[in-house]
Amino acid sequence: MHTLKTFAGIAATFAAVMFSPAAYSADGMVDSASFEVGSNPQQRMLRVAVQNDWQQRWFAGGGRHLSGYWDTSLALWRLDAYRNVPGQNKNIAVIGFTPVLRYQSDSKLGLYGELGIGVNLLSTLYKNNDKELSTAFQFGDHVGVGYTTARWDLGLKFQHYSNASIKSPNAGANWIVAKAAYRF
Repeated sequence: MHTLKTFAGIAATFAAVMFSPAAYSADGMVDSASFEVGSNPQQRMLRVAVQNDWQQRWFAGGGRHLSGYWDTSLALWRLDAYRNVPGQNKNIAVIGFTPVLRYQSDSKLGLYGELGIGVNLLSTLYKNNDKELSTAFQFGDHVGVGYTTARWDLGLKFQHYSNASIKSPNAGANWIVAKAAYRF
């Protein structure tokens, strides 16, 4: 419960700073903020993030182009495997930073596809009988699809965390994640 309260406090501070008028001023520090929920058979995830769009356009043609954004996040993993095990940590906080490539329309509205790979730091290691993440440092990669309007970005992605075999064991963690982002 202590980790959950700590996460809630950090998330509230993160949201207050990122939703303040200074955060999305003309300098473009933050273009959107998102809330995500993820699930797999052993864990649940809540994630808040802010994004900053890239202004570059590559492979433009036919009304579409490749661009991307920076994603800075804070997540909480709830470990169902330890639900009834006294003394075991049931929550892991995760801080992440990910560059994301997105193929989208020139207007940045409508359907898109994206992929990203970034770095993450876990607050504690995850271990149970059948799975272990042996390092606090994890790469996080995802592939996703979504739809954007003038103010909203709704998406679904497959997310994978792994240490890329820096240290064994390297079981990894996979998630199906739903995202709702508000564009400033």
